[in-house]
Amino acid sequence: MSQTETESSKTKIWEWTKAIVLAVGLAMIIRFFLFEPYLVEGSSMDPTLKDGDRLFVNKTLKFIGEIEKGDIVIIDGKEEKIRYVKRIIGLPGDKITAEQGKVYVNGQEITEPYLEGNETEAEQMGMMLTSDFDEIEVPEGSYFVMGDNRLNSMDSRNGLGLIEKERILGKSEFIFFPFDHLSKTE
Repeated sequence: MSQTETESSKTKIWEWTKAIVLAVGLAMIIRFFLFEPYLVEGSSMDPTLKDGDRLFVNKTLKFIGEIEKGDIVIIDGKEEKIRYVKRIIGLPGDKITAEQGKVYVNGQEITEPYLEGNETEAEQMGMMLTSDFDEIEVPEGSYFVMGDNRLNSMDSRNGLGLIEKERILGKSEFIFFPFDHLSKTE
């Protein structure tokens, strides 16, 4: 091999090494700071999200963007090595209550079309989908969350309590697997 061929070979190896390092670095930045896949485990968000659905989670909420009512978020389970997926119902300063199966935010009944299938099932069982609870005022820096499957959900009403902003890891953007359930999460 001539010296020119050796230099050309070294140059190609160096170029490939730089490209691979750059690709791995970008993948790590995207994975840790921008988007992360998430596996739904359990039925607390049925029918919106099913056990086994895989989501892309937007993690930029920590840097840009706002958390809004109706967003589906991933929550850090604190000391437990578990994460929860729930829907934002109340923002800081909101007053949340439930009466006769309906949820009220600041005295206004909220529209929850994502509950329709579960409401029918609860009626067939002779139950209200959302049990009544006294008014809860959401303090600054916290959020009130609930699962869509209210009969089978640990949430701000019954175990998780109010969720501090720093525990929200990201917002669900869309389901990418299984393919027959592909959709934007809302």
